[in-house]
Amino acid sequence: MSAIRNGSRRDFLKKCLIGAAFLHADGGSAIRAAVEPGTAPAKSKVVIAHDAMLRGAGGTVDSRRMLNLLDQSMQALFDCDHALEAWKKLARPDETVGLKVNALGGRGLSSNLQLVEAICERLQEAGVKASGIVVWDRDSDELERAGFHVSMGGNRVQCFGTDRVDYEPELVTHGSVGSRLSRILTRRCNVLINVPVLKDHDGAGVSIALKNMYGVIHNPNKYHPNGCNPYIADLNMLPEIRARMRLTICDATMASYEGGPGYKPEYSWKNNALLISQDPVALDYTGWQIIERKRADRGLKTLEGDGRAPHYIATAADVQHRLGTNDPRKISAIAVQAGA
Repeated sequence: MSAIRNGSRRDFLKKCLIGAAFLHADGGSAIRAAVEPGTAPAKSKVVIAHDAMLRGAGGTVDSRRMLNLLDQSMQALFDCDHALEAWKKLARPDETVGLKVNALGGRGLSSNLQLVEAICERLQEAGVKASGIVVWDRDSDELERAGFHVSMGGNRVQCFGTDRVDYEPELVTHGSVGSRLSRILTRRCNVLINVPVLKDHDGAGVSIALKNMYGVIHNPNKYHPNGCNPYIADLNMLPEIRARMRLTICDATMASYEGGPGYKPEYSWKNNALLISQDPVALDYTGWQIIERKRADRGLKTLEGDGRAPHYIATAADVQHRLGTNDPRKISAIAVQAGA
């Protein structure tokens, strides 16, 4: 893979605020953040990075271009001239970093292999040992079907599912949620980087950053009623998750706007993009609006009109949770157009 780029961030960044023109969708009126009176929090950054040439002639994501797109995204999010500076802020050499991917959609709609490889490469350049990186999800067979190579032990990046190590025996609780957590999270990871996929969900409306944590618990099927609300928000409040979470890097190279969470080619599109933020609520709100615009382009109802607006996003932003913001006035979008 290519070396870290040395160009100034000013050469490729174009910053803009997410406002009505950028995020307008009919379903947006359904969700509003609750903000405590008298507070004026800083805006949450969400990087929206595209590379129209990300895929080669055969349709496979180009590893070199992916690394470049990731570098530029990290420079934009952390406002630095060198991507390595950003990675060093995320994890120390003595920490173990877990990359929580989403392998449910097989090779069609799972966390992109080239993206995960690029993250692993940059973490190692920042000083994290290869053996101190764990790529994981709930099931090893699902990881294999998504194209990952399951491996445990040795001086290399680890990759396996919770099925190999089980869940903790004790329940942890918050609000409506009582679950056993993956031992990969509790016993292996000091740092958590969330690597979800931008996709539609038949119950929750969308499945992006916050819902990807359903792959951390033993009983996710219990928490699908009522559009997964308030379960998604309550789950992300668990201190074992919240204290470890450092960053979300959403794979939007292939995304879906209908028929999710599984892969349905007729409802998916090659978006050739990444969404990156340290605010998972702002990222989910931004991703939701992208999906709404694609639905509108295809002549579909809004998610609200379809009876499945992602109300969990507002719950995650409310005063009881404060996991981030879903108020577009408090979200700063940073648009990155990489490589011509």
